Amino acid sequence: MLKIAFSPIYKYELPEGHRFPMAKYELLPEQLLWEGTVSERNFFHPELLTEELALLTHTPEWWAKMNELRLSEKEIRAIGFPINEHFVRRGRHISNGTLECTHWALQFGCAMNIAGGTHHAFADRGEGYCCFNDQAIAANWLLQQGLALRILVVDLDVHQGNGTAKIFENEPRVFTFSMHGERNYPIRKETSDLDIGLPDGTEDSFYLKILRETLPRIVDEFQPDFVFYQSGVDILESDKLGRLSISRAGCRERDEVVLSCCKANQLPVVVSMGGGYSPRIADIVEAHANTFRVAQEMFF
Repeated sequence: MLKIAFSPIYKYELPEGHRFPMAKYELLPEQLLWEGTVSERNFFHPELLTEELALLTHTPEWWAKMNELRLSEKEIRAIGFPINEHFVRRGRHISNGTLECTHWALQFGCAMNIAGGTHHAFADRGEGYCCFNDQAIAANWLLQQGLALRILVVDLDVHQGNGTAKIFENEPRVFTFSMHGERNYPIRKETSDLDIGLPDGTEDSFYLKILRETLPRIVDEFQPDFVFYQSGVDILESDKLGRLSISRAGCRERDEVVLSCCKANQLPVVVSMGGGYSPRIADIVEAHANTFRVAQEMFF
């Protein structure tokens, strides 16, 4: 069964003027239920991330700052959201959702989080709407528990996974692969194990050719036993922040390439949704829904 982490706390009320499409966290599960892709049985509500688990990845100072709401104005600006208790609890539920997904992925092959993909969170700070790095937290827990020995992070959000790259820069058991818009945020990139920066306007054929050539090679050479997939849909041509020109069909085909590679190599995979900023919320929800449809068709 496809297990999906979701909680009503994923929705976060933003002040007027903020561009982040929070409605997608409510609309996406509703769409999947309405069309019959999943049922209520597929969803589980993640518990709150504990300090012990968070500190496998984040510094004690950052954890205390976040939970005590002691961020400076500069730190708040770097995250881009108003910081309050709800925002922190939301981040803890989302991160633990990805961690709890690892149990289900080990059992069923694939599990998914309606949110997550918070790849701009560093060990000691937050950036770009991210405060805790869900995939890094889950990966470090798997390594600590001996449930995985070699982990591959496939980050196909339009923005480089700078926080994830930095967290694992000296960890040979984790391979970070980020394919992103070269001229997009963040301006200062970190160094992943493999970075592929794409030019503005990149279209389906070029994008998918590179992915098909690169991902199997990484799997063959690195030999991972677990995969985290950041499936941001801000690569869409319609995305107002993305600068790439990938169609919705191309975005779905991207998901098929990644998930079929995991299935063919019997690699458990946890998928986090990442970004999406198209002006029409329907475009965002439909592209994210495709990721769930592909997973359901391929694994179940």
